[in-house]
Amino acid sequence: MEREAFVQSLVACRLCPRLVAWREEVVGRKRVFRGEPYWARPVPGFGDPEAKILLFGLAPGAHGSNRTGRPFTGDASGAFLYPLLHEAGLSSKPESLPGDDLRLYGVYLTAAVRCAPPKNKPTPEELRACARWTAVELGLLPEVRVYVALGRIALEALLAHFGLRKSAHPFRHGAHYPLPGGRHLLASYHVSRQNTQTGRLTREMFLEVLKEAKRLAGL
Repeated sequence: MEREAFVQSLVACRLCPRLVAWREEVVGRKRVFRGEPYWARPVPGFGDPEAKILLFGLAPGAHGSNRTGRPFTGDASGAFLYPLLHEAGLSSKPESLPGDDLRLYGVYLTAAVRCAPPKNKPTPEELRACARWTAVELGLLPEVRVYVALGRIALEALLAHFGLRKSAHPFRHGAHYPLPGGRHLLASYHVSRQNTQTGRLTREMFLEVLKEAKRLAGL
């Protein structure tokens, strides 16, 4: 499947009734965004089609990428992530805005679930349903050498994709697991507000993950 056909099929997906209802129900709920258009559909990945690094998150934020249509854009997670991508030389700008000309260099962003889930908690059934899109999307990125899982659920989704046992690959920030074909799987705390504002994940910690990913990817 080509990229354009993948995106067209993905954004039309209505496999998970709970997620379909929620991604549309949240439109207009937040006063600061009231009256703004919302994407309110599955969110395709974004980045370099020849990426050697994949950043793999959990799911769109209800008023972030569910509103803007771009991963990690429009909320606190993106405000943390994009400046560090820029500092690491992986982004043309330190900010992501809908409709801008931002470019990512050698990196691609996507998530385990592509619709905003209530309370940011997709069900196991929803994760399994979206795994079919993960298989297609990752198949369109043959140059990826390093997969960076943001959080435990993202790590477990990638392990399932690669057919690896969770018990042999436990989540911890900074974990590094080899993959077949000389590829690598790294784990990091998610760039969510809950982690970054409490100091669980600092700028320095995440920048080190990006630097390690670049080193392993040969960038």
